[in-house]
Amino acid sequence: MANFQDSYLSGGNIDFIEGLYARYLEDPASVDPSWREVFERNDGAGRPIYNKTLIEPPAPIVPSKEGKGGKAPKAEGNGGAVALAPQTAPTVAFEQDMKLQARVDQAISAFRLRGHLRANLDPLGRPRPPLEHVADIGMVDDAHFSTAEQEQQVESTGVFEQARVKLKDLLGRLRRTYTGSIGVEFMYMLDSERRRWLMRRMEYTENRTDFTVDEQRHILTKLSYAEGFENFLHTKFVGAKRFALDGGEALVPMMDAVLEVGGDMGLKEVVIGMAHRGRLNVLTNILGKKPDQIFSEFEGPRDPREHMGRGDVKYHMGFSSDHGTRGGQSIHLSLAFNPSHLEAVDPVVEGRVRAKQDRSGDTGRTRVMPVLIHGDAAFIGQGVVAETLNLSRLKGYETGGTMHLVINNQVGFTTDPEESRSSIYSTALAQMLDVPIFHVNGDDPEACVHVARLVAEYRQTFKSDVVVDLVCYRRYGHNEGDDPSFTQPSMYDIIRKHPTVRTLYAQQLADKGRIPADESEALKQRCLQEFDAALTRARAESQFKEPSALEGLWKPYKGGQHKGAPQVSTAVDKETLRGALKRLAEVPEGFNVHRDVERTVLKKRQGMLQTEELQWSEGESLAYATLLSQGYAIRLSGQDSERGTFSHRHAVLHDVKTNEKFTPLSQFSTGQARFDVVNSPLSEMGVLGFEYGYSLDVPDGLVIWEAQFGDFANGAQIIIDQFIAAAETKWRRLSGLTLLLPHGYEGQGPEHSSARLERFLDLSAEDNIQVVYPTTPAQIFHLLRRQVLRPLRKPLVIMSPKSLLRRPEATSKLDELTTGTFQEIILDKVDPAGVTRLLLCSGKVYYDLVKARDERKDDTIAIVRVEQLYPFPFDELAGLVAKMPKLAELLWVQEEPRNSGAWHFMFPRLHDLVAARGQNPLKVGYIGRAEAASPATGFYQTHNLEQQLIVEEAILRGTKNGR
Repeated sequence: MANFQDSYLSGGNIDFIEGLYARYLEDPASVDPSWREVFERNDGAGRPIYNKTLIEPPAPIVPSKEGKGGKAPKAEGNGGAVALAPQTAPTVAFEQDMKLQARVDQAISAFRLRGHLRANLDPLGRPRPPLEHVADIGMVDDAHFSTAEQEQQVESTGVFEQARVKLKDLLGRLRRTYTGSIGVEFMYMLDSERRRWLMRRMEYTENRTDFTVDEQRHILTKLSYAEGFENFLHTKFVGAKRFALDGGEALVPMMDAVLEVGGDMGLKEVVIGMAHRGRLNVLTNILGKKPDQIFSEFEGPRDPREHMGRGDVKYHMGFSSDHGTRGGQSIHLSLAFNPSHLEAVDPVVEGRVRAKQDRSGDTGRTRVMPVLIHGDAAFIGQGVVAETLNLSRLKGYETGGTMHLVINNQVGFTTDPEESRSSIYSTALAQMLDVPIFHVNGDDPEACVHVARLVAEYRQTFKSDVVVDLVCYRRYGHNEGDDPSFTQPSMYDIIRKHPTVRTLYAQQLADKGRIPADESEALKQRCLQEFDAALTRARAESQFKEPSALEGLWKPYKGGQHKGAPQVSTAVDKETLRGALKRLAEVPEGFNVHRDVERTVLKKRQGMLQTEELQWSEGESLAYATLLSQGYAIRLSGQDSERGTFSHRHAVLHDVKTNEKFTPLSQFSTGQARFDVVNSPLSEMGVLGFEYGYSLDVPDGLVIWEAQFGDFANGAQIIIDQFIAAAETKWRRLSGLTLLLPHGYEGQGPEHSSARLERFLDLSAEDNIQVVYPTTPAQIFHLLRRQVLRPLRKPLVIMSPKSLLRRPEATSKLDELTTGTFQEIILDKVDPAGVTRLLLCSGKVYYDLVKARDERKDDTIAIVRVEQLYPFPFDELAGLVAKMPKLAELLWVQEEPRNSGAWHFMFPRLHDLVAARGQNPLKVGYIGRAEAASPATGFYQTHNLEQQLIVEEAILRGTKNGR
């Protein structure tokens, strides 16, 4: 019985056989007669004759004329594969031919699979690490076939358009395609259509473009401006940080090529995210920011006092412009603002792109594209990269494919690659997406531009991510004041002697007689003259400008102070609310809802139509329903957000028999105002960054991120610190993003009690965010509507409830939604004239306090809920305190430990209230848990005891003096 591993139909030749069979179906005469006979004999009906589960066949596999034109019989025990007809032994010549062809096929597969490991990728010419342990690597070497064998005719297996070629010609093309200045990882891709598309594009062209002289001149021009810009800054602003692109200048013609191809394929807008390396160069040479303005930013503002506490360094700033391609297309470019936290901008860019696509109806996702420019060490090192990649094919987050360009300096600050990753390439992480990865030598600009064109076409064709690893170097240190020879002496000894990519390319063009050396030199001098003129203009009259803001969609909205914001009515008439509640309690006819959901959601809501008493879920859902009806889009994304962590929302219902879904709130969508609720992956930084980015392009809607538990926001702290809290001050960028963070002490342990309220309050300044802790359904209703209806756009951080979702006391009458608005503080019912002790609190603890106070029937204690902690409602509280002439104690009560929660935020503000009162001094104090390193106890009984002691101290015994 034949050994199938030695057969020419072994698994390693699947792509070879697929290619031959595809050609046979198009034109039977195009394949070798021996193969045509095999295909005809085994499948005259035109169906595949094999599958990828083939095992050893029951007899030798040889051509046969039996059964020609008919169906082949099923093989016994071979997983359903079609067996080839057995026959007598083949001729010796045929067998030798097939053995050679099998080796050829294996070599072809080896080039496609392993060729990148032999590619000439390092512009510094250093040898690659030993790879002899890699399977099949020897098959791409010259010695694998004898000279005589290389003179024989073999099947080209799709490498050439013609069926048979000399083996030496076949190997030559494969080497030029896969082991030159470009290495490609793509054979692991499961989609054979995309794999074959790449093979044809690469192998038929030998992975290169025959550029015209004009195209070469254009590439040289882009390189000249890229190099000239860096050289000019290096000499005119000595020692200033600019995070230069020197060594990676090929990025500029690459990006230019991406825009040219994209523009011809329908691309209208690109949102770019990148770190500081090369950012200034991209700003001026791709986005067209005037060098005058960049030079003025190096000089700084004329009056530093005007910018105290505001602004950001020049290599963090964003910019937008309209880019005209040489093909006559216009593409709007936006470079996103970003902090120094590497890769943090990635999900923000994705969110912005998705919002633009949703708004414009770009369902094909070809008109708006994200481009992310990474560093090699950051791409493999930062976890948010994996989080962002994982979003790429999720329905709620997909953007039609991101173009990833990695500026591979082959060093991360002072850390060598072998110290910073466990993989051969820094791009290995991207293989999780089943997408191609191109590695290209940054000193071969024509190869770089060829790859850029190819990947742009690939993205627009397949709506898929694609990765380009631009292997280059960093001519200077991490910044221009750093000496890299301390830690990479050998590498920088090579770099010091290494010509620039522009110099090498200009010499190459001159040697080939394409562009004379004097023309290249004249181009270089012209660039420097233009930059020198720009600096002269900048020094004569500063071009320093604040980032543009509140343009386009943002014109109707404002930032700034909370106090001056226009007040709006958030109330809704009762009939509208009742009608909405009725629709929220219904499902389509024939929809089989889960019996518990029917009881706890639908029938409960039907009952509320009678009692008009609402729980939290109904207050929230009615806010969404009424906003949708008024034309405002709503996007709610987070962990388990469809159902809700605590099974309270049930925004999406599931038919228990068909698994069909029904979203009750979708009934209220009007025009473009749709309701999207998305269960996110178990990711915080990536998803919150995405929703923040989405909010930047949807000022006229409600964008919400919800954590499964409030402390899950810890995993997204960079997004909170650098974007949500600081963007208005640093970059003049507003956002109306809302965060729902379940918070409250109910004995669930250290990790599910605290949303770390104190961290948000520590970040609060200059009215940058809103921090609220609502306690009733009416409050969440008015709060969510206020967030959309008033023109003030500030991030809204909500400490959302857990037990209060269903607590009987925490309900609201429907009438509370028909009048009023969100109350920043909720007053007590007692007469202020007789109050001696004022307890201020937020959240769930209020209900414990008021129950204990009412049981004692003590009217000398007033309990006031501070529902909005920031901006702090000082005037309202000061007015209340002024109405309490007998007041002796002003106490803050909280469930959190003393070093957490709102106490440290409240303490100075309580003293300000006392000072404003101007009467007898008051005792200011704290009541709550003692300081603790962990947010909460892990024992339910201990929790109950701690809670009891807080209530007793507040109501029965008073307090220890404020500490």
